[in-house]
Amino acid sequence: MKILLTGATGYIGKRLLPVLVEAGHEVVCCVRDKSRFNPSEAIKQQIQIIQIDLLERESLNKIPNDIDGVYYLVHSMSKSMDYEKLELECAINLRSALNQTNVNHVIYLSGIVNESELSNHLASRKNVELELNKGNYNFTSLRAGIIIGSGSASFEIIRDIAEKLPIMVAPKWLNTKCQPIGISDVISFLSRSIFNSKTFNNNFDIGGPDILSYKNMLLEYSRIRGLKRTIIIVPVMTPRLSSYWLYFVTSTSYKLAVALVNSMKVEVICRDSTINNILEINPQSYKQAIANAFRKIQSNHVVSSWKDAYSSSGNSDYITDSINVPTFGCFIDQRKQVFRSKKECIEKIWSIGGETGWYYGDWLWKLRGNLDKLAGGVGLRRGRTNRNSLQAGEALDFWRVLYANSNEGRLLLYAEMKLPGEAWLEFKIVDDTLIQTATFRPLGLMGRLYWYSVLIFHGILFKGMLNKLTK
Repeated sequence: MKILLTGATGYIGKRLLPVLVEAGHEVVCCVRDKSRFNPSEAIKQQIQIIQIDLLERESLNKIPNDIDGVYYLVHSMSKSMDYEKLELECAINLRSALNQTNVNHVIYLSGIVNESELSNHLASRKNVELELNKGNYNFTSLRAGIIIGSGSASFEIIRDIAEKLPIMVAPKWLNTKCQPIGISDVISFLSRSIFNSKTFNNNFDIGGPDILSYKNMLLEYSRIRGLKRTIIIVPVMTPRLSSYWLYFVTSTSYKLAVALVNSMKVEVICRDSTINNILEINPQSYKQAIANAFRKIQSNHVVSSWKDAYSSSGNSDYITDSINVPTFGCFIDQRKQVFRSKKECIEKIWSIGGETGWYYGDWLWKLRGNLDKLAGGVGLRRGRTNRNSLQAGEALDFWRVLYANSNEGRLLLYAEMKLPGEAWLEFKIVDDTLIQTATFRPLGLMGRLYWYSVLIFHGILFKGMLNKLTK
């Protein structure tokens, strides 16, 4: 069968794609920017890629007429303050486009929306669901709560809080109950639902066997990890303070923190487990989901991460908009040094950031990250998805990977920290030499003052880093 996969570069889409290919489906991947999509060589020849923007109706004409099924995996709750309007517009545009095709079945991954009062995020999911359900095709909505898996936003937030805070003074929404589900089970529900007539024109709640409060989830995580943690719930923490608390403690963006706090005040518990019997799935426990997540992390096999989404930075631009590094009106710090071993040099470059650090003056990098966090930026806490591999589109601390080709020996990063201008950092191997180039395009007088204020640190950091990379 021919399947259209929207959100192919997202956390869920990246994991669902190889499962669909393995099942023998012909998959058409929808992406906003082809530069951000780097499927494995094993499946690259078995898929089709089309570049569309759901907010631009004309681009949807690229959708093939002969598709049989569609997965709608698009969410943008942290991308814009008016994401509800944008999400609804995307759904309307896609529904209209699909009505012109031969599609038989559309599946939407929604949120559990059983409460009478919903957060803006959950209300948006419900409205999208209602809109997609108006199409001339069979429709299925799978409603999930908290998804636990390596790289998922929920798991990484739980991990950040539990690992960093031995004593937590936390907001009262930690007492809210939810029904977490492992990422592998989510993929199973999605893959087994397609073209199953028993799922047509219905919605189903999907969740694991455990109903836990967020507090219990944190304590259980801590117990599994062998950490002794104390949580003190205080009723005086306002939604704004709660959002700031989540933002500064974890790697999440402030916009995402606001959306999550509002959602975490709403219980997300399944109505029933009807879908489990239909699809013959026995979901794993919360404990099992945590254990599976750490197995992936320890083996360095994290397939996808929420941090790689552009919504983690609030940047809505295409990668290709920044990939051509400007020179006019820019300040440039370029350094060259002959390396001892090309292989070792490339390995070091491709392992930079995250747990590895930046090879020289890490405390200064951390200071810059903390200052960025205080200014409302992404900081250093996003880390990286894998320890020794990089792909275009991935987050790398407070940078975004624009271009990564180890065979060519070129890595190009774009700064996503708060700056009075734009910044790029490039590593490029030419013959037996590593060329390291920092480019800054200032915005007004403040941009120029910023460049001169950090110039002395550049001299220390970039020189030291270059020496370490070429040894």
